[in-house]
Amino acid sequence: MSITPTAIPDVLLIEPKVFGDDRGLFFESFNQAKFESLVGRQVNFVQDNHSRSVKNVLRGLHYQIQQTQGRLVRVVQGEVFDVAVDIRKSSPTFGRWVGEILSADNNKQLWVPEGFAHGFLVLSDAAEFLYKTTDYYAPEFERSIIWNDPDIAIKWPLDVEPVLSVKDQQAKTLAIAEQFV
Repeated sequence: MSITPTAIPDVLLIEPKVFGDDRGLFFESFNQAKFESLVGRQVNFVQDNHSRSVKNVLRGLHYQIQQTQGRLVRVVQGEVFDVAVDIRKSSPTFGRWVGEILSADNNKQLWVPEGFAHGFLVLSDAAEFLYKTTDYYAPEFERSIIWNDPDIAIKWPLDVEPVLSVKDQQAKTLAIAEQFV
């Protein structure tokens, strides 16, 4: 496993060592001890989630104001543009975002720690997205920041309007959304 820092130091791009030949490939997608060594702290995952979406679906930018969730995300089919936005008011990178292409072909993973809003856009015909979380889903604490907030100015690789859930259509801008101290 190797790690590449992103423009926001707390968000990490993780690449497993892939062994492949004419039969296919093998890689260790998660190892608790190696992961904790890479991120420099103890992390306990309590829930695994799996979503499937079609092209141009944009999910996010989601976070929980209590029961905050760190997320280790990866794609097992297709390709997505994955985004993390720092919403920690006390952070020097508050309001900044990072984005990475995650795909079944590149096997990259993104560690999005607590205190970040997270979302992704499906670039392929369909994508299956897996993520481990550090706390349980709590719908009463879930919030969303609008995907096209002009103050954040995410450069989504889109040439059409994204497909959004009703919840994501009603999301707020970062300026009025609940944030972390």
